Amino acid sequence: MHFSSLSLPLTALSLVTPSLAYPQLKHHVHAARDNTTESRAKIVKEAFVHAWDGYMQYAYPHDELHPISNGAGDSRNGWGASAVDALSTAVIMGNATIVNQILDHVAKIDYSKTDDQVSLFETTIRYLGGMLSGYDLLKGPAAGLVKDPAKVEGLLTQSKNLADVLKFAFDTPSGVPYNNINITSHGNDGAATNGLAVTGTLVLEWTRLSDLTGDSEYAELSQKAENYLLNPSPQSAEPFDGLVGSNINITNGLFTDGLVSWNGGDDSFYEYLIKMYVYDPARFGFYGDRWVDAAESTINHLASHPSTRPDLTFLSTYNNGQYGLSSQHLTCFDGGSFLLGGTVLDRDDFIQFGLELVKGCHDTYNETLTGIGPESFGWDPKKVPSDQQELYERAGFYINSGAYILRPEVIESFYYAWRITGQEIYREWVWNAFTSINKYCRTGSGFAGLTNVNAANGGDRYDNQESFLFAEVMKYVYLTFAPENEWQVQRGNGNKFVYNTEAHPVRVAA
Repeated sequence: MHFSSLSLPLTALSLVTPSLAYPQLKHHVHAARDNTTESRAKIVKEAFVHAWDGYMQYAYPHDELHPISNGAGDSRNGWGASAVDALSTAVIMGNATIVNQILDHVAKIDYSKTDDQVSLFETTIRYLGGMLSGYDLLKGPAAGLVKDPAKVEGLLTQSKNLADVLKFAFDTPSGVPYNNINITSHGNDGAATNGLAVTGTLVLEWTRLSDLTGDSEYAELSQKAENYLLNPSPQSAEPFDGLVGSNINITNGLFTDGLVSWNGGDDSFYEYLIKMYVYDPARFGFYGDRWVDAAESTINHLASHPSTRPDLTFLSTYNNGQYGLSSQHLTCFDGGSFLLGGTVLDRDDFIQFGLELVKGCHDTYNETLTGIGPESFGWDPKKVPSDQQELYERAGFYINSGAYILRPEVIESFYYAWRITGQEIYREWVWNAFTSINKYCRTGSGFAGLTNVNAANGGDRYDNQESFLFAEVMKYVYLTFAPENEWQVQRGNGNKFVYNTEAHPVRVAA
């Protein structure tokens, strides 16, 4: 899950899912089949460098480029979010020039200074995750890319510095942290609750930091907070085994609702359960068990099929006996989660359901004018807008928000489908999505979001290039066509790295 630096009106939703048959590729097959895998990888590298050069020319050292006005934004505390988020992708692409530029930048960051409120979650997944990943890659399979070992060691030093600045957030009666904090005053926003994903998407990064430094404090802080999510109370907070509510009381660690979803706000809690198991199955076996509970309950209780397209599977939400038939682009990571869990646990039922989810997310891309999926969509036959009846009849969904802000989740799940099945169709889906993004979002200096993916040319454009373009979109597309390496997702239990929710790979402990 990522909170955008743009304010978009989002509805509370669910997700998409597919069926086992492949949907027709229609007009979004961009005649690129003759291109070699190597040439596609080069094209992705060029797009990454294009965005990086624009950022360096017009926005560095700020957080993000405004790629239409060629201005800059500081939505992530002014520490250079795009630079840190780009590090692991630049390493994987073997671009030593950009990697060294970023390492020089990281060495100069003063994480104790910012004029803005800090998000514990966003700072953890982007900055802490980005630096730890760079460290693991440059000390491991990418060793030799950087000649000065002191620069690499600086990543771990700065990771510890950042965690030491942030750790007061956990100083609450329960240990459930505040998310929005003031690092100068050690204050917070006064919230009574913290969200499921925001609380449950810290444990990988903070545990990795402890494992690398030998200081157990960071792991203990994040795992204490996580324990409330693994052992939910009261009973009403877990309406189905493994599926839990959305908000936790910061004072006592009790859930305040039983609203269940895989949407933004809840999503990456489930993502990290299986990823912690991949990180270290010996220590985090219970996390894996809880993911299995959640996955089985999701198949049994949340799977939903549009009345006009029963071949598609979407994930509904559930609250007090009521199902919500709407979803988000953010939720489309779920196909990848089921595929990862299925291959690691040797559960073909999870793999098959993951492929159904992937197929549904593909449909949201394949059925729009741009070939890019919307920010949010629904399939409730009672709520179809009159001007979208034809879309609903044909595609099985209607659009609630047509925005696209350079999100990666659909491509992410396509990548997992390719790696787990080896079926070329999923690489084509990645390529088609990237080609559409390159066509409609590219500007003279970078990439901009779209206001309406189902309008001609994507409607208007948002003057913002999110840092996760570097971390996620470019990385997952490149990995799909990149040579084999130990940072690639593997079938079975062969993973040497596991990806955080910002697509920063960290080395597994086992």
